[in-house]
Amino acid sequence: MDNKMPDTNQRGSFGSNIGFLLSAIGSAVGLGNIWGFPYKMGKSGGFTFLLIYLALAVFVGFAIMLGELALGRKTGFGPVNAYKAVSKKFKWVGWLAIVAPFLIMTFYSVLGGYCIYYIIINLIGLFGNMPTGMDSFVTMITHPMISIGIMILFMIICYLINRGGVDSGIEKFNKVGMPALFVMLIIIIIKALTIPNAVEGLKFMFKPGYAVTGGFIDSAPSALSVLATAGGQMFFSLSLAMGAIITYGSYLDKGESLPKNSVIIVVADTIVALLAGIAVIPAAVANGINNGVPVNEISLGGPKLLFVTLQDVFHDMGAIGGIFGIIFFVLVLLAAISSAISLIEAVSVTFIDRASAKGKEVNRPRTVTIVCVVITIVACLVAADGLGSNGFAPWQFFGMSEPTGAWSEDWLDFMDMFSEGIAMPLGAMMMAIMIGWELKPSFFHDEIHSGYSGKIDGFWGFCLKFIVPIAMFFILLVQLDSFFSFGWF
Repeated sequence: MDNKMPDTNQRGSFGSNIGFLLSAIGSAVGLGNIWGFPYKMGKSGGFTFLLIYLALAVFVGFAIMLGELALGRKTGFGPVNAYKAVSKKFKWVGWLAIVAPFLIMTFYSVLGGYCIYYIIINLIGLFGNMPTGMDSFVTMITHPMISIGIMILFMIICYLINRGGVDSGIEKFNKVGMPALFVMLIIIIIKALTIPNAVEGLKFMFKPGYAVTGGFIDSAPSALSVLATAGGQMFFSLSLAMGAIITYGSYLDKGESLPKNSVIIVVADTIVALLAGIAVIPAAVANGINNGVPVNEISLGGPKLLFVTLQDVFHDMGAIGGIFGIIFFVLVLLAAISSAISLIEAVSVTFIDRASAKGKEVNRPRTVTIVCVVITIVACLVAADGLGSNGFAPWQFFGMSEPTGAWSEDWLDFMDMFSEGIAMPLGAMMMAIMIGWELKPSFFHDEIHSGYSGKIDGFWGFCLKFIVPIAMFFILLVQLDSFFSFGWF
């Protein structure tokens, strides 16, 4: 390695392995789990999707997770300096792992702000009329100053946590936030399953083909489509190639088992995604059916699932709906914060490492402040755009007559295209090639077997050399197709 190890006393570290696990799980558990996993599972064949997802999690997700943790802990650096320390050919890949979290934060902060807004309106609803989902959503996205204000509030919360450091900020938040999230999830599940016709939502998720026979979608998805959907969801759900896992790995004690921790993170993230689905989809389906909405018109994916469909569920509950609305959106806010602080940390640690490697005094509060301010400035554009509703979406900004694909419909999708569409799958593919073919898996065996004595070398090496590059190349093509509408799949 061509860089000296950073001073861990300046960088900080996790105080315990449970703190690391809760933080890593928190990074993986985000908004995508709550609105993405259940909807994609339902429309892609229910249990069939789940089986494919689990297979990909074992052979792809686990391999990348273990590779990123090993890279972070071996070098003691965040993404940029970690890649630079181990490879001249692939040192540029580290920058992809910084571009991705920065761009994701420019719209993730806006969505986090939306959660704050809905907590507020449900709190107000306790003392008056409970607002409907569509009315609240339209008011929020068509008033730029509201969206910008709540986004800034979300960023302030994240800033204060990251400013506190790894053990006193990130770890402390996740030790409270993750158990609280789980408890609130169980409360919402219990309530959701008591709504009449909730069983139809469970069938949508778990009964293969029911999305078609039940009238939710027009035709059954192809096997290739299911594979692509499961692969994309698995990859993004686990926070891979966002720089966060490498960063958290660099804070992890040498005595902790990376394979064991990787398995725990993957399993926990999948369980939370399933629980989120059981909390959200049955309630959304049941409420739509009970109100006479045709099942093919019930919004079951994207931001509208949370901010329109679910808010209508709470509205229709009457006076008690405000209480469940507050619990639910606090739950979603916790998931958003736990992911956001890991992304901010991945960007911030790049500059902390740079100063530390040069022997300069590290000023963490100042570094985190600058990173958060820059993210906030760019996020103002996404917030003011209002999901393309306020007249300056990318297609209008670039002088197009109409959108040419999802990438140009609004600034959220524009930022998402560069980060989740290109940087993340490309970065993961390059990391697998770097470890599998240039460095060789044996380069990381000291990290893999530090605190672990099992036999995993052959399996991990095979996955990184063959399965992961092929899978990531396929996912990259799917992402490009979804954003640019090439019609490949």
